Amino acid sequence: MFEGMMITVTQVRVSPDLGVAKAYLSFFPAEKRMHGIELANEKKAHLRKLLANQVGKQLRKIPELSFFVDDSLDYFEEIDRLLKKG
Repeated sequence: MFEGMMITVTQVRVSPDLGVAKAYLSFFPAEKRMHGIELANEKKAHLRKLLANQVGKQLRKIPELSFFVDDSLDYFEEIDRLLKKG
């Protein structure tokens, strides 16, 4: 489904009314992260259906999914590099 990429869901923020879930994803290899987000957004309806199959009995409403790149690891690596340099 995701062309051999390893994907980690690093964080999910759900709106108070459970209408929207924002999922932050980390990709390996990192160079393909934009392509990975495009694929996730193309398959959003299928992924939501899979979610509904898993939690449909516990939730009254299945949230709409939004996907974002989690670049926090890149940020931490850059700070670490700058600290080691200084």
